Amino acid sequence: MSTLVNIVLPVFLVIGFGYLVRWRQMLDDGAIDGLMRFAQSVAIPCLLFLAIARLDLGAEFDLALLGSFYTGAVSGFFAGLLGARLLFGRPWPDAVAFGFVTLFSNSLLLGLPITERAFGPDALAGNYAIISIHAPICYAIGITAMEIARAQGAGPLETLSQITRAMTRNMLVLAIAAGFVVNLLHIPMPGVLVEALNLLGRAALPTALFALGGVLYRYRPEGDLRIVSYLCLISLFLHPAITWGLGLAFGLNVDQFRSAIVTAASAPGINAYIFANLYGVGKRVAATTVLVATGLSVLTAWAWLALLAASGF
Repeated sequence: MSTLVNIVLPVFLVIGFGYLVRWRQMLDDGAIDGLMRFAQSVAIPCLLFLAIARLDLGAEFDLALLGSFYTGAVSGFFAGLLGARLLFGRPWPDAVAFGFVTLFSNSLLLGLPITERAFGPDALAGNYAIISIHAPICYAIGITAMEIARAQGAGPLETLSQITRAMTRNMLVLAIAAGFVVNLLHIPMPGVLVEALNLLGRAALPTALFALGGVLYRYRPEGDLRIVSYLCLISLFLHPAITWGLGLAFGLNVDQFRSAIVTAASAPGINAYIFANLYGVGKRVAATTVLVATGLSVLTAWAWLALLAASGF
């Protein structure tokens, strides 16, 4: 119970404060969007840039860690996609959107702060390794599958072009790429610049969590609650369960195992709704799943942390 109170609840209370402030109309949608844009386009890129620039790539960019997490993520994608199609009879484009929901866990706004609060800031290297390729892999899978499902005949070159355009317009991806350049080329950074970036980075997670609460206020629970429940089960249980099994099989060290499980157990991120909205399919179910799964993860995150502790991690 102390884990729930001291580690998990503070993260979700910040989300709750954002939800409450928007509900009571203390801030409007424009202000909430401004906070989220600041977090996603300025503060979080600063945080990720510094983290990747300082990351020991040889030690932390580990194929066993990435394989454990992303095998679980891709398994979740196919479970969501095929379940939506075969169990619930949804059209293929809707099924791809629902698969993306179960693919794109909220590695930044939930996985990162919960891992930090549970295990300390020195335990985040595995999180950053996962995050560094999260958006490119997930969007590459989602866009490719959607183009196939929509049968537009765009061809592989056009699909690759769409993926590239999406990536090069994403500040998170650009910040991660810049961090890799600084890291690999051993480019020195002035201390005053590092301190300025640190100041912005420290604002990233609380601002983003607060804004997430305000954004979630817009998403009234709508859509087929059976499929929402199915997608929540995949995101909150199947993905981390597969990652757990593979992490044990691949012999991940303690910090890597913790980072992989906490990130895999995170609820779907706002990007799941953004992807559905981009293609105009499955929007109500995607939004409702993000909202419901985020609420449920108050308890499921606690349960996974308790299981990690009971298993000696």
